[in-house]
Amino acid sequence: MLSYIMKLTGTVFTAPDFFIKLQEEQKVSFGFSFFANSILLGTGLAMDAFSVSLANGLNEPKMKMHKTLYVAGIFALFQFAMPLAGWFFVSTMAEYFKAFEKFIPFIALALLGYIGADMLRDGIKHKDEPEEKAAVGLTGLLVQGVATSIDALSVGFTISDYNFIEALASCLIIGIVTYLICFAGILIGRKAGTALAGKAGIFGGIILIFIGLEIFISSLF
Repeated sequence: MLSYIMKLTGTVFTAPDFFIKLQEEQKVSFGFSFFANSILLGTGLAMDAFSVSLANGLNEPKMKMHKTLYVAGIFALFQFAMPLAGWFFVSTMAEYFKAFEKFIPFIALALLGYIGADMLRDGIKHKDEPEEKAAVGLTGLLVQGVATSIDALSVGFTISDYNFIEALASCLIIGIVTYLICFAGILIGRKAGTALAGKAGIFGGIILIFIGLEIFISSLF
């Protein structure tokens, strides 16, 4: 059957050469540089998520451990999914993705600005109240997750030379690194939030707005 197909297509591969070529195309390379680059990439991408996690800890200093785990998990999930989606878009529709890329900073600014302004307004309104403020809900966390990870779509260009297995592994490493960093950010924020008491929400809102502005301004240079 294989020889018949090769006759029809005019290929010069013998059966062994054909399978060697197929194996070379699917070969996966996991060297030290692969893991080092993925960890460094994950650390860089997680900085915005770390700052937002810090803000969430400030805003909710009595956050339970199980919630701390799943909040960090939400940020990690988005940081895993966005680069992988970017890799897919670059691999299939690079021109269209390139056109969309310029809108990413505007989307991040709008989402973080909205959440930050709401947290800031609530913090100012209740700044003299010592009790804990209302926690950020699931919807707010999902918005934060999108806002802090949407710029990671551009990582699709960075890992565009990877095959699917390599891209998947790299994105998993990015997600794990993000999880650890965000978990630490929430813990630090909880500690500081307890000390800041009623003013924690104000600081958290300022951080979110600042991160949104930082993403937007850095895209201009």
